[in-house]
Formats: sequence, structure tokens, C-alpha cells
Amino acid sequence: MTLVAGVIAVQGDVAEHAEAIRRAAVAHGEEATVREIRTAGVVPECDVLLLPGGESTAISRLLAREGVDDEIRDHVAADKPTLATCAGLIVASTDARDERVETLDVLDVSVERNAFGRQRDSFEAPLDVRGLDEPFPAVFIRAPAIDEVGEGVEVLATWDGRVVAVKQGSVVGTAFHPELTGDSRIHDLAFFESVAV
Repeated sequence: MTLVAGVIAVQGDVAEHAEAIRRAAVAHGEEATVREIRTAGVVPECDVLLLPGGESTAISRLLAREGVDDEIRDHVAADKPTLATCAGLIVASTDARDERVETLDVLDVSVERNAFGRQRDSFEAPLDVRGLDEPFPAVFIRAPAIDEVGEGVEVLATWDGRVVAVKQGSVVGTAFHPELTGDSRIHDLAFFESVAV
């Protein structure tokens, strides 16, 4: 089976996410074709979708301008796996606590931007993630935190008393950057474990 994985490519670590998806696919004896998404028309062809980090206001504005936002909502409504990381988590949320961000409302959480500080406050932490046997080396860069979770949202991980990873239906959201390690288990958990169910 060849999986078509779409990575929203308006900002963020697109190449790193693409490589993590390919590694996770190989671990499952599958192949993944990665499509970079900048305009409408590509998301409907994708089996799984990834919203990477970057600057949440710019990402949300570009998604709305290009008409990709509604395609992402349709993807999630069809119960197709989606991974939203860092700024992607903010954009996917129902409440970004910032009126400049046009949220997708596909993950019923409220998010506080830069909850762990600015760029200079970046850090890596061994994170216990529900569904993983060993701690994940999570990289936090200007990371948000999840303040509130709605019904049906499962908390996958916390750090320093803050929620930093969640799952709702086919959507996994993380406050950290899983693509910045050689560890593809978050991509595996979000995409291939979901696909296998």
C-alpha cells in the first residue's frame, strides 16, 4: 500500500516532516508519497495530513486565502488521520486566544501561544506519551500549551503541569516539534496506528 501524505507547506519544517512520515511508513512495511500543499486541490487526494509549525497567524491567513482551510475541515470530517504540531496545533484548535488566528475548529481545545517562553527558552524534554513504550525526546520551540480540552479529547502527554499532546478522533495535536528528532514514533502514532485501526 502506498499512502499519500500531504504536508501543508506554507511554513515550517516541511522536509523534516516528510522524512519522518517516510520512516514511519517503512517501519510498517509501507511506502508513503509526500505531497507539499500550498494551494487548493491537493488535500482531497491525501490519505493523511500534516499541519506543521511556523507562525500561526500567517499560516491561518494563507490557508483561508487559498481555500485550503475548508479542504482540511473536510479531510477531518471524513475521519482521515491528521497531525498538527506547534503552530499547526494552534491553527487546528477551536480557540487560539488570538483573534488574528483564523482557526480550523477541528480540535476542541483552547491554546495559549508561547506558553513556555520565547525562542531563547527552547528546550528538549523526555516526554511520556500515551501509546508509546519509551519517553519521546520532545523539542519545544516557542511552544504553545493547551489550556482547556473539550469532551472527546484525550490527553496524550503533559509537561510541567501543562497539556502538550492530545487526540480527538483522527486528529493528533502536539505543542512540540516531533520532526526535529530522528524519532518518528509520533508520526507513527498519528498516521499509521490510526490507519491500521
